[in-house]
Amino acid sequence: MDNLKPDLIKEQRARLRVVDPSAHERGILSNARDKRTFLYCLSLLLDILSLIGGYVIALQWRDERWLAADGHSIIYVALPLFIMFEIAREAQDSETLANRLTAIQRSLGALGATAVVIIGMGFLFKAEEISRLGFAVTFGAAAVFIVASKILIDIIAKKMIGEAVLSTILLLDGLSVRAEPYAAVVDVGADGLWPDLDRPDMIDALSRLIAPYDRVIVACRFDHRPAWATFLKGHDVGGEILLDRDHLHGAVAIGQYDDRDTIILSRGPLNFMNRIQKRALDLVVGSVALVILSPILLVVAVAIKLESPGPIIFRQMRVGQGNRQFRIFKFRSMRAEDSDVDGRQSTGRVDDRITRVGRIIRRTSIDELPQLLNVLRGEMSMVGPRPHALGSMAGDALFWRASQQYWLRHALKPGITGLAQIRGFRGATEHADDLARRVRCDLEYLSNWSLWFDVMIMLKTVRVVMHKNAY
Repeated sequence: MDNLKPDLIKEQRARLRVVDPSAHERGILSNARDKRTFLYCLSLLLDILSLIGGYVIALQWRDERWLAADGHSIIYVALPLFIMFEIAREAQDSETLANRLTAIQRSLGALGATAVVIIGMGFLFKAEEISRLGFAVTFGAAAVFIVASKILIDIIAKKMIGEAVLSTILLLDGLSVRAEPYAAVVDVGADGLWPDLDRPDMIDALSRLIAPYDRVIVACRFDHRPAWATFLKGHDVGGEILLDRDHLHGAVAIGQYDDRDTIILSRGPLNFMNRIQKRALDLVVGSVALVILSPILLVVAVAIKLESPGPIIFRQMRVGQGNRQFRIFKFRSMRAEDSDVDGRQSTGRVDDRITRVGRIIRRTSIDELPQLLNVLRGEMSMVGPRPHALGSMAGDALFWRASQQYWLRHALKPGITGLAQIRGFRGATEHADDLARRVRCDLEYLSNWSLWFDVMIMLKTVRVVMHKNAY
């Protein structure tokens, strides 16, 4: 298998600057998501400061004791409620960046809901000492500040990211299409680059090319359309194919690009706030687990080093989010000379490649603990589909050949544990059905994700740390 991805990525990015140099100069390319994330955080911060500012102004009209209930200032109650309602109403997202009126409506709605809840709590707990004038000034002034902050955010957003809030890339694969303003254009077909589902290196190269964007439009020849459909569904960005025939290939909606229709095949599994929640959970749990388990990690590292020569940590390429490859960390459980870098040979119950220490740490799943570093690096999540090696086999077939839906499972970050693991689907994949069961669990997880679902899976993982298939 040719190793083409580094050269192709460089070549395609060079072509991108040639085909549409203005898009590169406007900074719409690699850091559009980072800029939007900064604007979301700035918008939320300004909203919080608006409420605090309203409270400070109210203090000029009424003494602090008239803006408190049972000695507790209303601002300490109002702020958490306000932030919660801002998140629930999605006051910071691409729609609010693109439309100032929408941004104002959602933030004022969150402010109004906060005021209503505080009024209800005051009535319920008979907090009559709160000044009505002070309360009205607090929320009235906050509303004025919010409107002003949204105008400011609108000005800053236009300077930072221009008129195009979402970054778009148009991929040409055998068709010539006029590009919309602000879109980047790459002719992948000119180099024969397309999502050949039997070429993980091609999948990885394309995945890295589209990773910085929010919306991917594909203008492809008809016989490549099923492959592009599968490729786009397995990604964390919105993917569409230009429509010129009545074949939908599992479309979730119909969209438009320039003056032509598109079939929308993916929108990304999580919105911005959900991604923040999941990442926050990963950082908190991963950091705490790393600190608590550090004595065990140290003991295991010493034991591995004493038993056999070679590195303590085993590194292996795995398929990650968006079908982009990354290097996973595990404690080395086999003799260094017998380590299976490609993952072509599944570990058996009786496997003489495994060391004595390795057998213990595999049996207890301790060998997986270094993946906490992958979590903190942002390559993995605490919960998600387990990442597989490129050479993994289901029976006598490679994973992506054994299951047509295999590539779809990578729309989220891979996890240390997952739904398949708590249901007992782990160990060797001796038959195609072994893989099919895991893929079904992974797709079920993608469809039903919630923060509580992640917590539940982590709690249930404790029961299967030692499992009959952990060898």
